[in-house]
Amino acid sequence: MKRSQESIAQNKKAFHEYEILETFETGIVLTGTEVRSLRENHCQMTDCFALIRDGEVWLNNVHIAPYSHGNIANPDPDRKRKLLLHKRQIRKLAEQVKEKGYALVPLKMYFNEDGRVKVEIALARGKKLYDKRASMAARDSKREVERALKERSR
Repeated sequence: MKRSQESIAQNKKAFHEYEILETFETGIVLTGTEVRSLRENHCQMTDCFALIRDGEVWLNNVHIAPYSHGNIANPDPDRKRKLLLHKRQIRKLAEQVKEKGYALVPLKMYFNEDGRVKVEIALARGKKLYDKRASMAARDSKREVERALKERSR
C-alpha cells in the first residue's frame, strides 16, 4: 500500500526571505533513530541552509530531536547532514551559487510514497526589503478580494 507525501517540517520563512527560482528533491543521510524521531514529527527547519563543500551538499541548522525511546547512541540533534544529489546537479548548483550569488535554501522535509525521507531544496535569490513589502501587499490585497467575494456570495 502506497502512502501520499507526508510532510514533516516546512521552512515557511524561506518564502518570505527568498525568491524561489528552482526546486530539487534530495535524499538525506540519517541514522535509524533520527528517522524514528522524524516519524514523531520532531524536526525544526527554522534558519536552516545548505552549503556545497568538496562536491557534496550539506544541510546545516536542522534540529532533529533525539528519539524518545533511544539510547546513548542517539546522534547530535544539530549535526550537519549530507544531502544526496547527482554529481551533475551538484556541479550545476555550485556554479550558479558561486557566479550568480544564489543561495540553496531547504523548503520542506517529508516522507515520500516509499516511506523515505526527502528534503526539497530551492535555488533562491534573496529578496530586498521593498520586494518583501510588495509581496506582503499583494497577499493582503488577495485576502481582501477573497473576503469581499465570500461576503458577496452570502
